[in-house]
Amino acid sequence: MNYSAAHEVALDKFQSCSLEEMSRCSGYPIKDNSLLIDFLGQHFELDYPRGTFKPIQVSDGELPIATQILILHYVSNLNEPFEVGSFISYKELPGGAIYIKPFTGRAIDPLVRIFGSDPESLLAVAKHLGGQANSLGDVGITYKVFPRVPIALILWRADEEFPAAGNILFDASAPTVLPTEDFAVLASTVVFGFKRIKARL
Repeated sequence: MNYSAAHEVALDKFQSCSLEEMSRCSGYPIKDNSLLIDFLGQHFELDYPRGTFKPIQVSDGELPIATQILILHYVSNLNEPFEVGSFISYKELPGGAIYIKPFTGRAIDPLVRIFGSDPESLLAVAKHLGGQANSLGDVGITYKVFPRVPIALILWRADEEFPAAGNILFDASAPTVLPTEDFAVLASTVVFGFKRIKARL
């Protein structure tokens, strides 16, 4: 994918919005001329209007360009999402059924591969990040990736008949927040972000 072109488009939209509106709709607070971004345990100042991400601590590292684009898309979407409180699958997002195979390969399969043999570690990572257990699957967690975007990661343990399985669900308000394609990137980013944190716990 040509990320530089997508980044330019995302940056243009970000720059066309007001900082105050973006803060109100995204749920991220303002400090000086920046939005304070907390994303998967990393903390950044998103400078306005330049759109650059400055790590608050050296340990926060750098954000991959795909993640920067995702955050820019989220903060510059000036719909105020209202969480519905019920979850839908990727297939239920607009056009999601067409892309379910790539989504599964990109997000659900890695979730099962990384956490399927040790579902409790998924719960440990979620709690470390401020997420919580839910009643879905054998082990399920709900985590707010963005202030207004809850995501559910679900695992079923392997038994004598079936291998471990998993699923990733989104709040039913998701289509008002981001395009369907972005939720594939988001889910994958969460799974691999959780993997990074698991290795440190």
